Amino acid sequence: MAALNRAGFLAISAVAVLALHPQMARRDSMLDEISTGKTRVVDLSYTINDQLVRWPGDEKVFEAKVNASVEKNGYFTRSFWMLEHYGTHLDAPAHFPPGKTTVDQIPVKQLIGPAVVLDVRAQGARDADYLLPAARVEAWEKQHGRIPTGAIVLLRTGWASRWPDAKKYRNQDAQGKMHFPGFSVEAAKLMIERKVSGLGCDTMSIDYGASADFAVHHLALGSGLYHLENLADLSALPETGAFLVAAPIKLEGGSGGPVRVFALIP
Repeated sequence: MAALNRAGFLAISAVAVLALHPQMARRDSMLDEISTGKTRVVDLSYTINDQLVRWPGDEKVFEAKVNASVEKNGYFTRSFWMLEHYGTHLDAPAHFPPGKTTVDQIPVKQLIGPAVVLDVRAQGARDADYLLPAARVEAWEKQHGRIPTGAIVLLRTGWASRWPDAKKYRNQDAQGKMHFPGFSVEAAKLMIERKVSGLGCDTMSIDYGASADFAVHHLALGSGLYHLENLADLSALPETGAFLVAAPIKLEGGSGGPVRVFALIP
């Protein structure tokens, strides 16, 4: 009986090794491409501190305190406090109704996917209130093919070049209203039809700066998408071909939180 159990264990182990082999080979191949420079890794996140551009009206946004120092304790630790929506961050669906999913409930598979980059730097330079129309998305598809299911769609406005100058980045008028480009409701509806995982931008909000009703937030988050806001410089990304990894803090019940975003570019 022991011999049979041992034989069975060895057989199962052999099957497991064979099953894992393709995944291991794929992982090793990817790591090799990264280490040899065949695949570039671009960090699209800003370093968190208390000097980042904050949303108008937000006062206390980040605080860090030393709990233990090497000199006194032999090791170094800190505690920190911050707003969920500060710096490069993710909006979970629960952030705006009718969205309900909190940041810790977003399926991991939704946080990785092909990057679709919509370049509107020229349009944004001419009109700070530019709204990405559905026709611009359709034009992208005519050139590159249909947006794949599970894609993460990024709006490249060029606004990252204004960071970290709060005055230029917020671009507020005399009444305090901000002006920067964003997605239109029609474009967001098309993204939802394409079953993308999320929308991202290099501005403070997926909605354009002058928005008063945050219609795209309500629509996209209400449909289960998430948002990546305040992404760093997107200029290195091709319009298609890159792969995105978004790793938000797994905060129970969170409406969002800080996120580290990487682009893998072949």
